[in-house]
Parts: sequence; structure tokens; C-alpha cells
Amino acid sequence: MNHVQLRPPTMADVARLAGVSHQTVSRVLGDHPNVRDETRAKVLRAIEEMGYRRNSSARALATRRTRTLGVVASNTTLYGPASTLFALEEAARAKGYTVSTVSLRKLAVETLSEALDHLSEGGVEGVIALAPQRSAVEALAELRHPFPVVAVGTGSGAEIPSVNVDQRLGGRLATSHLLAAGHRTVWHLAGPEDWQEAADRAAGWRATLEAAGVEPPLPLRGDWSPLSGYRAGQELAGWVGRGLTAVFVANDQMALGVLRALREAGVRTPQDVAMVGFDDIPESEFFAPPLTTVRQDFATVGKRSIALLLDLIEGRAPSGTPGVAIEPQLVVRASTAPD
Repeated sequence: MNHVQLRPPTMADVARLAGVSHQTVSRVLGDHPNVRDETRAKVLRAIEEMGYRRNSSARALATRRTRTLGVVASNTTLYGPASTLFALEEAARAKGYTVSTVSLRKLAVETLSEALDHLSEGGVEGVIALAPQRSAVEALAELRHPFPVVAVGTGSGAEIPSVNVDQRLGGRLATSHLLAAGHRTVWHLAGPEDWQEAADRAAGWRATLEAAGVEPPLPLRGDWSPLSGYRAGQELAGWVGRGLTAVFVANDQMALGVLRALREAGVRTPQDVAMVGFDDIPESEFFAPPLTTVRQDFATVGKRSIALLLDLIEGRAPSGTPGVAIEPQLVVRASTAPD
């Protein structure tokens, strides 16, 4: 049977004809040993029937001369992922590499597999995956791929090569600063439950209170948006005068919403409630009042991520699972320092 093509056949076309996944076709093309003989024969027949040929950049992958790196990302409308993506692209260019980016709505096994196959067809030498959610880290650990992969934003405990800002330390810095200012306890507005970075920031907050002999209040939870911060701020306002004098908010955008809700309730910051955010977005110093926050060094994240990936590509990385932790910095402003 002849197949008339208006464009060159792709790996996805071969997968559909053979009745297998993109990943299986990629394994056959890469001569991966973990493919059944029957499946391999089926894929090879489909390749021959469709006249599929890997493009020149993919063939160059074997000699590592494409000087192209892949990035898989999601949630790039948020400040952290967007800043990380920009930093990665800058760091790659500084090393003489171009970047091919695939943006996904959700990082799951199926979507990640398709993205990695797409990048493989483009001849990338390695891939950086922005994986701030636990589900994304689990999916990356499950997949096999023909090139090195470095994860960014996985938080603590990732069992794959990764580069992360030390989020637990950030939570400790924020909480210790408020305790040192004389507050007896610190409340917390946490980020989404599936985000490991949110969990690590909360863990740093909790550990600091417990080390000081303070029982942590029950945390509130938001979704990183100012609206979720505003709604949480309305709830927090009800606790002013009943033990709430300080709050650590897991990102600056939620802190903006909290500030407005408290202001509408007649609560002054920092005189009545001191506040620390996280990220140090460009607008933070222009909040009313300017926000004390924990700064993440995204430029360093980009440079260290690219450096680790290139080490893995060239076989220079240390044995085991290399991981890089970058320290955040507390930036003190008026939201914790009354005149």
C-alpha cells in the first residue's frame, strides 16, 4: 500500500502506522535494547513503507555537533518559570548553543514523552525540563531518553540530575527574620499542593518555628495568583488581634493580594501585620509598602543548569545523581520594618 505524503513523514506518522508510541519508535531508531523483536520489526516495516528518514540534525546528534539544546516547560506565564526560561536561553547562547523550547499545558508522562521525541527529531544534544510539580518529576524519572536530561525547580530530594534554589532555606530566612523582629509566631500562605517548591518553602517555615519552640499555625493555601492571596488575606484579617502579627507568603503575587485585603480591613502593614514574600518580582519594591521578600537568583540557575547539562553531554559530570543547590537571599524592605 502506498502512502501519498504532502510533507515528509514524521516519527509520529511512523508511530501511528505501526500502532506504537512515539517513544517506542525513538527507541527503535536509537537501537535501544529494551524493545521486543516483534515490535522492532513492526516499526522498521512502517519506516520502510513510509520512507521515513531522520533529518540531518538528528543524524548529527551522534557526533554531538548540532549545538542545540532542548527545553521543556509549562506554567511559563508565572514569574518563576518565565524567568528561569529566559535565564536558560541566555546561558545557552553564552556557551554557543541554540535552544529549542517545547511549552506544555501539563507535564505528564504522555506529554513529556511526545515533547522529548519531538526534540530528539530536532537533534538536540540534551534537554532541560522545568519540573516544579511533583507529578512532573515522577514522569521524568519514569521516562527513558537518548540524551541527558537536567531538571530545574524540582525542590529537594529529586533522584535525577537537577538544579534548584534552596527553597527550604528561603522559608527559614523569611521565618527567622520575622521571629527576630519580635513576633511570637508566623502564619503562612502556601503555594499549590503539587508544587515541590511550595512544599519546601512551607517545610522551612515549619522547621524554623518548631526549632524556636513554636507550634506552627495551620497554613492557608493559594494558587500563586493575587486573587488567591486576596481571598486568603480576607481570612487572615479576621485573626488580627487574636495572635496574628506576621505572615510569610509563598510568592510575591499572592502577597500583593494579601496586602490589599488587609488594607481594606483597616490592617496596617507592618505596624499591625508584618509580611515577607518570595521571588522578588520587579514590582515588589513598589508595593505599598515595599515588600520584604526572598530573592531567587535565576541567572545563576540558568548558568548552572546549562553547565551541568553540558557536563553530562561530555561525560564530565560526577558519578551518581548530580544535584546543584543555589542559595536564595533575603531582601529587607518596609513591609517588615516600621518607621
